[in-house]
Amino acid sequence: MRAEQSIAVIGAGSWGTALAILLAGNNQQVNLWGWDDDQLKIMHKQRCNHRYLPYIPFPDSLNVCFDAKSTLEDVNDILIAVPAIGVKETLQQLKPFIHEKTRVVLASKGLEQNNLQLLHEVVQSEFGVEVPICILSGPTFAIEVARGLPTAVTIASYDEYYAQEFSAYLQNDVFRVYTSSDVIGVEIGGLVKNVMAIAAGTADGMGFGANTRAALITRGLHEMTQLGMKLGGKAETFMGLAGLGDLVLTCTDDKSRNRRVGLGLAEGKSIDDILDELGQVAEGVYTAKNVYLLTKQLKLEMPIVDQVYEVLYNNKSPVKAVEDLLNRVPRAEVNS
Repeated sequence: MRAEQSIAVIGAGSWGTALAILLAGNNQQVNLWGWDDDQLKIMHKQRCNHRYLPYIPFPDSLNVCFDAKSTLEDVNDILIAVPAIGVKETLQQLKPFIHEKTRVVLASKGLEQNNLQLLHEVVQSEFGVEVPICILSGPTFAIEVARGLPTAVTIASYDEYYAQEFSAYLQNDVFRVYTSSDVIGVEIGGLVKNVMAIAAGTADGMGFGANTRAALITRGLHEMTQLGMKLGGKAETFMGLAGLGDLVLTCTDDKSRNRRVGLGLAEGKSIDDILDELGQVAEGVYTAKNVYLLTKQLKLEMPIVDQVYEVLYNNKSPVKAVEDLLNRVPRAEVNS
């Protein structure tokens, strides 16, 4: 029987589907909707997302929908899990069907490309500042969440009650949720780590070894923290799951699409060929440009971000990028 209230998951890629499976497995009624109608029809028929999460069946309470109106029927909570580049357009599609009880969970990671807004600011601009918002982030590969492997994440909100309530929807014996009030810090950690994963993948692909990888992760954490604090985030957030945890995951494991972008760059492949091979969005490619532009606005030094941007958008060779990083003027570690 249909529950009185449902949770809508918007985005039927690997991450959105994994979260829909998790929520439905926790006895929530879930409506899942994405942009690819043909793929949705296949998922509805097969009761599985074979494209991204093969052989993982949908729980009975996961309902595949085909339009925004039916997806949001009897729904208060909307979980957004589309690529950051599509968040604003997605919100505009949903806007006619929201109401005074609508609440939003953002599982997307990135910046709005036109004005460099954080995604929670995009939600506020489209839905209104009074809409409660949570940010879901942390070290997660979709396939591992869908398979029920032990995972821990952070959910951040200015509304403590909403963070606790939605964390209860997600929590189970293998999925642990911590709450935070640092919306900005959790968002920044989730988006900057994708850029750092491209750098780490490039270095590993060039054969630079574990020393280099450790240095990139450490200095990447520093850059991430500096940007987050500049925007109002808390330093301690970046030592947690949404900061260091997610950074380590994406920089060190080949399930990370952004790391695989770096590996491809090290092989001399073009970014277009790399993305074609991936067959999915690698958020770090777009985020590198957006963060680069944001740091220039803020007059903030982020040397790793600068070099990733140069490699991706100005055809700089990875060898030259590493050389320029290593030849920066020496300075004190805590102030550089």
